[in-house]
Amino acid sequence: MAFIKIHPLIDNGIKQAAENFAGGTLQCHCASNKVVVSIKAQTLHNHACGCSQCWKPDGATFAVIAVVPRESVTVIANADKLKIINENTAIQRHACKECGVHMYGRIENKDHGFYGLDFVHTELSEQSGWSAPGFAAFVSSIIESGAPVSKMDAVRARLNEVGLPTYDCLSPALMDVLAANTAKQKGTYQA
Repeated sequence: MAFIKIHPLIDNGIKQAAENFAGGTLQCHCASNKVVVSIKAQTLHNHACGCSQCWKPDGATFAVIAVVPRESVTVIANADKLKIINENTAIQRHACKECGVHMYGRIENKDHGFYGLDFVHTELSEQSGWSAPGFAAFVSSIIESGAPVSKMDAVRARLNEVGLPTYDCLSPALMDVLAANTAKQKGTYQA
């Protein structure tokens, strides 16, 4: 199954998190005047994402994306180069205007279940020790980006081979967060 390319961070062997890792910096792909984002936390819920909205490096079928608390994310260089890709989406992806790399995604809707979390691509970091991908989300969505339907069983088999359970939404724990948030808004929440 190794011929199925998922993402370099997965294809080249998933590296486990470093104990007591406290963050690092992310850099865009520009040759100079890079956008630099400081992350002062370990990432959570790192996963391979097949959605058509997440940024993927050249040749990757999936993005690898994780979340961190919003207050842990600070743009420390060249913030003027950032633009929001689509202000109408729940996750507002801040990308470099020059190289196109997504630096972080932020949810501005305070009623959203993931409000307070920013989405980041740790592959943009020179530091090692970030949390490892633990599942694959929105697997069927790679079809929207051009993956052949006939290859989907092989893609799922490859993801399972490297230890990433596959979902066509988010992991059960993250879906529970969203459902609990909706229940709180409706007044039907039970712990």
